[in-house]
This record gives sequence, C-alpha cells and structure tokens, in this order.
Amino acid sequence: MTRNVLIAGAGPGVSGSLARLYAAEGAAVGLLGADPGVLATLADEVTAAGGSADKALVDLTDEIATRAAVTRMAEKLGKVDVLHFNPSAYREKDPLSLSPDELLEDVRLGVGALLTVLQAARPFMGPGGRVTATGSMAADKPWFGAASLGVQKAGLQNLVRSIDAALAGDGIRAVSVTVRGLLSTEGPFAPDNVARALRAALDQDESGWQAEVAYEG
Repeated sequence: MTRNVLIAGAGPGVSGSLARLYAAEGAAVGLLGADPGVLATLADEVTAAGGSADKALVDLTDEIATRAAVTRMAEKLGKVDVLHFNPSAYREKDPLSLSPDELLEDVRLGVGALLTVLQAARPFMGPGGRVTATGSMAADKPWFGAASLGVQKAGLQNLVRSIDAALAGDGIRAVSVTVRGLLSTEGPFAPDNVARALRAALDQDESGWQAEVAYEG
C-alpha cells in the first residue's frame, strides 16, 4: 500500500533510512528538520528511491511554526497515513551538573514536540493511520552522563502508550520501537536495519497490538 508519511526530526541517520525505505514503496514523504543541507540531500534521496518529497525547515520546539509546517504538508498530501517522530536532544551532563531548565529544554524537543506534530496531523489521519517513534534502551537503562536522554526516552515511551490508548478507538495506533543497542555504521544496529524494524512495527496484527516493541538486533 502506498502511504503518505510525515517524518518529524528528519536527519541523516535512522530517520533518513526510514524515509528512503518508504520512498522505495512509492510513498510521498514530508520531511521536517532543522538542517537545510540535510533536508535537501534527503529530499533528493527520497525522489531517487522512487517516492516524492516535501520538506520544511523548522525548529520542532517552536509550536506555532511546527503546527503551520505540518498543516501545510498534510493539506498538500490530503491525508497522513504515517507520522514518525524521531528527534531527541543529546546533552552530556550528569544529574549533578544538569540544570532543571536544561532538562526541560531537552524534554521539550524529545517528548513535547510529539504533541505538537500529532495534534497538527490528527485532522488528516483516519482509520489505519499509524504513529511511530524512535525509542531507545536509555528509557530503562540510562547512562548517567547524559541524564536528560534517558528522561526523554522514558517520557516518549510513556506518551506513545497514551497516544495509542487515546486513538485506538478511531482505528489509529501508535508504537515506539525501543532500540536495545548502540547505533553503528554497520551491523544489526546500522540505521537501515533499525529503520526496517520501525517499518515492520506498522504491520502488527491490530488484535494483538503492542504500543512498545523492542528491537534487539
């Protein structure tokens, strides 16, 4: 089935691999990201892979700008079949040096921005729609040296469960894929392999749907 896909936090890693994977299926892919060069390259790769691309340069912590960008893309597509949420903030600070304001700033990107993109995309999503998110083992096995990342991923996993429960009655499901390994340039945790795990999460039998799926590599 050809899908219309929005990817929030589009970049050169897992989200880029996911964009190309959907493009190979003929998808129309909307890319929201913060780096103009990366967005331009990724849009070209989506087109080359067989899909069509739209892109928007946006700071996902800017609620007004993000809502406007998502709405514009969704109106152009007509509907949104898949909304993928990818961003997180990496700040190398432990709990004794991380300030409350820094923690909140990171959570605003890695968790709060999902509310913005979801609420903007929801009017364009119908039964069969899916929300996916890139999770991490940091949710339950955090590294103290980057304390905010674990908080973000735990919060994201929790929020996705709430989103799934809230939308299941409308035929829309949500899932986070917990990557239980360190991303690498090759091997089971290479971006292309993680992207395939995210893509596979959409094909769950809805009768046994899981809002959190572990990818063990």
